[in-house]
Amino acid sequence: LEGVERLEKYGPGGYHPIVIGDVLQTRYKVVHKLGYGTYSTTWLCRDNLSNKYVAVKVGTGDSNPREADILDLLNYGCASPQNRTMIPLIQDRFVLHSPNGIHPCYVTTPARCSLSDAKNGSYKRLFQANTARSLVVQLVLAIEYIHARGVCPWRFTSTSVMLSCVPAGFDKLSTDQLYRKYGAPTLEPVVRLDSQPIDRRVPSNAATPIWLGKASEEFSSSEVKVVLTDFGEAYSPSTECRYESHVPLPFAPPEVCFEPQRSLSFSSDIWTLACAIWAILGQRPLFEEILATQDDITAEQVDVLGNLPPEWWAKWDARHEYFGEMGEPNSDRHVRTWGPV
Repeated sequence: LEGVERLEKYGPGGYHPIVIGDVLQTRYKVVHKLGYGTYSTTWLCRDNLSNKYVAVKVGTGDSNPREADILDLLNYGCASPQNRTMIPLIQDRFVLHSPNGIHPCYVTTPARCSLSDAKNGSYKRLFQANTARSLVVQLVLAIEYIHARGVCPWRFTSTSVMLSCVPAGFDKLSTDQLYRKYGAPTLEPVVRLDSQPIDRRVPSNAATPIWLGKASEEFSSSEVKVVLTDFGEAYSPSTECRYESHVPLPFAPPEVCFEPQRSLSFSSDIWTLACAIWAILGQRPLFEEILATQDDITAEQVDVLGNLPPEWWAKWDARHEYFGEMGEPNSDRHVRTWGPV
């Protein structure tokens, strides 16, 4: 099914089989889906205690339960309250048990959409100039703050940079009013290809996420407020070594490919930050990812930024597929340029 999580991940160590209408912890009624990722699904819930809408992130059975601990570290014991507002504040945390495992959960304020979603919802795929500048400044300050706390976010792209400006009066909407304004959940029955009954590890229906956002060009600079999410793989370089990057290829720093024995650190995040800044300011990403391999991305990096360091160039076995020995592009391929087109 398009627009939903991979249904084959509803198994041991996988997603919790949540359906619309479930009540979590006798408090949070699931009214819609907000999104999903490799290690979690996120649900829009009505908090029966506060009578407000909240986002409940439900990890997979094999997800890292430390994400909430890292968010608490970033939110407390710091003298920079302004930058701290760019980190989700956990309102509640608990675990859920399912046939697929034990699922760490935490509750935050719902965001409106991601930067990527705002662009995908637009034909122009551009933010207003002042809005883009505001987003870039906020993102840089957020990464500076996270690094100052000794943490590498490790996996941030334009899909994990959220705009938290939910529409005015959102909490006052009843569930019926929410559905009338933004659409009721679209539910697709889950069936097995062999026509056997679905077992209890799998939800009876798959739900597509709600759309609370708007086109990128419609956001004003005064309303955008950045919040970073997806800290499930964040870590502290002072106590832990990481050698693999889990960001998408177009955002991954080149040392991941050419220096796999070197532990990644804060400097690697700066490359990813630069790619994210370009994604905010530009209409297209700096490096195109459609059907791209690691060698395709490396070739694009050379096209845009110039030759690799000599020691990396010598290591790159596939370079002759893209370039001559002196680094000139092969004549049979398209090369992106900084110049006018």
